Amino acid sequence: MAESGISVTPKAIGKIRSTFQKMGVQEGGLRLGVLGGGCSGLSYQFKFDTQPRTKDKVFDYDGVRLFIDPKSLLYLHGLTLDYKESLMQSGFVFENPNAKKACGCGTSFAA
Repeated sequence: MAESGISVTPKAIGKIRSTFQKMGVQEGGLRLGVLGGGCSGLSYQFKFDTQPRTKDKVFDYDGVRLFIDPKSLLYLHGLTLDYKESLMQSGFVFENPNAKKACGCGTSFAA
């Protein structure tokens, strides 16, 4: 777990890195955040951003940069970001100890 209080598994780092390579991304990072909305009240924000915002915390995971705003960091502390593949589906998985309940899709939660 990095100083951010967030763990990113090697598999997730590899998938982020390969996605950035396919997109031709040379600079920037992954914006990870929490927004109001979704079926459980809060939704994860997960997208490429060219540069961090002024108040963002920037963390490096083996060359992959994550941009997280201070408010989101409160909800994400203790989170493990993983990437899982199976015969039925593949995608990023958020294991968040702050989530009191989550929706079936795994991208929305209540704190």
